[in-house]
Parts: sequence; structure tokens; C-alpha cells
Amino acid sequence: MKIIVLAKQVPDTRNVGKDAMKEDGTVNRIALPAIFNPEDLNALEQALRIKERFPGTTVTVLTMGPERAAEIIRESLYRGADNGYLLTDRAFAGADTLATSYALSMAIRKIGVYDLIIGGRQAIDGDTAQVGAQVAEKLGLPQITYAEEILSIENDRINVRRAITDGVETVVCPLPVVITVNGSAASCRPRNAKLIQKYKRALGNLEKTAITKDGNELPYAALYEKNPYLNIIEWNVADVNAEVDQCGLSGSPTKVKKIQSIVFQTKENKTLSASDQDIEALIVELVNNHAIG
Repeated sequence: MKIIVLAKQVPDTRNVGKDAMKEDGTVNRIALPAIFNPEDLNALEQALRIKERFPGTTVTVLTMGPERAAEIIRESLYRGADNGYLLTDRAFAGADTLATSYALSMAIRKIGVYDLIIGGRQAIDGDTAQVGAQVAEKLGLPQITYAEEILSIENDRINVRRAITDGVETVVCPLPVVITVNGSAASCRPRNAKLIQKYKRALGNLEKTAITKDGNELPYAALYEKNPYLNIIEWNVADVNAEVDQCGLSGSPTKVKKIQSIVFQTKENKTLSASDQDIEALIVELVNNHAIG
């Protein structure tokens, strides 16, 4: 099988401060620590489980972002992915879900051969849960959302358990299909020590350029010629045959007005014993405040 995993490097929203947003309404990613989007890790784990079940399966990671987003691909390689592509171009910057899904769908078309596209339900920097669904629409593929586990694949049909409001349901769908995975799915496996040693020097062209700036030599240069798997493939807008006006800010009708950090503070507290008197007094207070009753 050929599996494409959609992954994203996101700002750590646990550390949102006053510099988290630029004047144009886009996220100031430089000001925030970058992490692997949590639900994309859940999606990667589902892909790796399929790879274990079906020998010969390849797992390709596709991400979009600045050059530092290549770290997402390395992290995926450390866990068992086979290769990855990084969409990186200033023209991609500031993309909303519409422009992001357009760029990803164009890259998937360029990759060409796939049986399954899988990604996290949503990214923690936007919480829209729209990109996976929009990619499916742009590619004309069926989609399964809120997936918790891929149960089986047989006769070009996939059996998936998904979460719904009142429980779970099982969905059977023909391949190829786009699946988005919940955070309630199995957590991703840790890095593999042998794979870390194998891929620790995997770099994209932009990273290599940064290292060799000012006349410096690229360390271990011979490795990249001898071992092609260490070369992370980077594509720009032209590489994926995308229209510039549909990418980045120019292709994004959604604009963020304001990002605000909300801090909850305790105004007062009281300590109660387990006596009947204290418990009765608490109940009376809660009833009077219309908290209960």
C-alpha cells in the first residue's frame, strides 16, 4: 500500500503570549515553540500499524511550512515513516484552511500514487478540522472523519471505527480514501533508536544551504550522494504546479482578527471538613447561588 500522512508543525499553544500574533492577523511562529501537531501523531501511528500488517507498504509524510518544518519529517522517519515532502515557499505563508488544502492537494497530485491519505482531525493552532475534509473534496475522494482505529483492509475496502456523539460506529469504504484521526486514537509510538541513527542527518535543501552559507562546507556531504534517503524533498509553488493567487494570504478568504490569551484565576477558596454541618452549609450556599437545585 501507498500511504500519505498529512502532518503539521504547530506553535505550542500552551505558551501563547503577547507576541503570538502579527499585525496582519497571522500567527507569529518564530515567537512560539514548535511541536508536532498531536492528532497528526495519532494519524501517523495508524499508518505505521498498517505498514506492519502489509509488508511492502510505504508511509510518506507531507507537510507545509518554513524550512524548520523539516523536523516533522525527521520525527516521522524516527518512528518508522519511509520518506517525506516539505512544501516550503514564501507564497505559502499565511494560508488559511482553503489555501492549505489547495497546496496539499496539488502536492498529492504530484506524488501521484496513493491508496490512503490520513491526517489528524485538526491542528491545535486553528482547531477548524477543515483541512482534511477540504483535501478530500479537492481530490474527489470519499472521507472518513473522527476515526479512532483502522480495523481492517481487505479487497480494496477499509473498515474504520469512528467516534460519534452518542458512541462509535463502523464504516466500510472503498480505497482510496481520506481519513482524519481523533486524539482518542492510539498514541504514536516513541522514536526508534536505530532509526534515529539512520536518519539523524536527514536534511532538506534549504537546511543544507543555511549550513553552507558564508563559504562553510556541508558536513558529511558524501552521505547525501551515497544515501538518497537522507535528502528531504522540498517543493515550492511551481514544483507542484499551483496557482500563486490560490496559495498563502492571497488565496485565504479567512482572516484572524485577534488572538487573546485567557488566564483563569481563583478569586477565593475555602476549606471544608467532612462533617455533616460543613457539607450541609456548602449545599445551602450552592443552592442560594443557583449553582445547583
